[in-house]
Amino acid sequence: MGSTPTPEAEIAVELMKAMVRLRARLRTESAPEDMRWTWSQISTLARVVDEGPTTTSALAAAEHVRRQSMAETLAVLRAGGLVTAGEDPSDRRKTLIDATAKGRALVATMPAAREAWLEETLRTRLRADERKTLLKAAALMNRIADSPS
Repeated sequence: MGSTPTPEAEIAVELMKAMVRLRARLRTESAPEDMRWTWSQISTLARVVDEGPTTTSALAAAEHVRRQSMAETLAVLRAGGLVTAGEDPSDRRKTLIDATAKGRALVATMPAAREAWLEETLRTRLRADERKTLLKAAALMNRIADSPS
C-alpha cells in the first residue's frame, strides 16, 4: 500500500513545478541578446552588482551551490567580460569578484522585458486580492530560500 502524501509534500511538488514553469517563461520573455546567459549566471552577476566585490565562497553560500559550481559560473562570466577577479586588499590570500561596466549594464537592462511581461500579466490576469496573495507568497518563498539547510 502506498502512503498518502502529506499536505507539505503536495505543496512542495506543486511549488517546484510552478517555479520551474515560471522561470522558463521569464527566460523566454528576455531580450534575445540575454538568452546566452543561464539563470544561475544572471543570478550570480546580479548578486555581485547588488552586493559589491565578494569572494567565490561567499557567492556559493549565498546562491546555495558548491564552491566548484560557483567557480565554473564565474569563469563563464569572466570570459564574457561581465566580472573581474582581483586581489582582496585586506587579505591578499583572497580573490574578490567584481562586476565590470558591461556586467552592470547587462543587469540594469535585462529585467526590463521580463518585468514588463510579468507586470502586465499580473495586472490583466489576476484580481487585486490574488495579487496581494502572490505578494505574501513571494515573502514566504524568500523566507524559505533564506532558511538554514
